[in-house]
Amino acid sequence: MKREVPLFITVFVGLLLIFSVFIPPMESLGENFTLFFDIIAVFAFFLGGGNLLRVHITKLAQRKRDWPYSIATAAGFLLVLVAGLFKIGNPGTIAASVNAEGSLFAAIYTNVFSPLGSTMYALLAFYVASASYRAFRAKNREATILLVAAFIILLGSTPFGTMLTSWLPPGLSIMEIPNLAVWIMSSPNLAGQRAIMIGVGLGVVSMSLRLILGIERSYLGDDNA
Repeated sequence: MKREVPLFITVFVGLLLIFSVFIPPMESLGENFTLFFDIIAVFAFFLGGGNLLRVHITKLAQRKRDWPYSIATAAGFLLVLVAGLFKIGNPGTIAASVNAEGSLFAAIYTNVFSPLGSTMYALLAFYVASASYRAFRAKNREATILLVAAFIILLGSTPFGTMLTSWLPPGLSIMEIPNLAVWIMSSPNLAGQRAIMIGVGLGVVSMSLRLILGIERSYLGDDNA
């Protein structure tokens, strides 16, 4: 029964959501189930937070490698959690928005989280530059096309790129670097994005059918159990 019940729930909910999309009278029922999923997601947040504390407290107790970082992680998590739950310093009391101006939560986000996020993005720029150097080396025809397209798009985003081809006559305006960059982004790039999205959509449909039909059972654990 421990396998039949989850399979039945998966088939029932999957078919119900499909019918709610294609059969108008069942639309409200599908919306109600979507609300249930949101409620389940809230409990998932509790489980995630509890697991975060469990992992780092265990690491602290056993003095594992890099355990001082666990102090910062657990302390930061608890501080933001308390600031958000009790809305400390919130000018509108506990009934106001959690990120109201002047609250401790907003201050932590503005003065700690945002600068740390900017720092991470700044560090990632060096990794992106390194990866771009390796990817854009013209080893073959495809890499050469990628290199040329990337170079045009980069130049098209700068005043220097506009200046390079500003002398072209109006009849050749399509050859101006900014216009070439726009064409690359709106035609070949968009076509590639749509092809990827179609492939992703087909993959989602096929996986959903495998789950509903009971072919895919990896979420149940080991079949031999």
